Amino acid sequence: MEIVKIISIGLIGLIIIILLKQYKPEYAIYISILTGMLILLFVMDRLTGIIQLIQSISNKANINNQFISILLKITGIAFLSEFAISICKDSGESAVASKIEIGTKMIIISMSIPIISSLLEIILKILP
Repeated sequence: MEIVKIISIGLIGLIIIILLKQYKPEYAIYISILTGMLILLFVMDRLTGIIQLIQSISNKANINNQFISILLKITGIAFLSEFAISICKDSGESAVASKIEIGTKMIIISMSIPIISSLLEIILKILP
């Protein structure tokens, strides 16, 4: 029933935002950020469980822990950037949102280079 709590937080935040936009529209973005942060904090327990499960599976499969760490960091960057992009778009700053998106894509590509190079080495070993 955690989904009900998450939806409730979102809908309460939405109602407050709608009411604030009538009287104090400059405060609506703050409520939007606060609502998003509350939801993120609420799901953090799930996130730690998922990370522990992934690490457990990678240890059993003898996967390099460095690659798992990179993948988890990339996933975190993607989630955080999506959060920031959504806030920028909600506040009407699509130009800033697109710059954040481009920047995070570049960071993700640069972080994934060790994994890509390792995969290419494996492919080259398999090919005659």
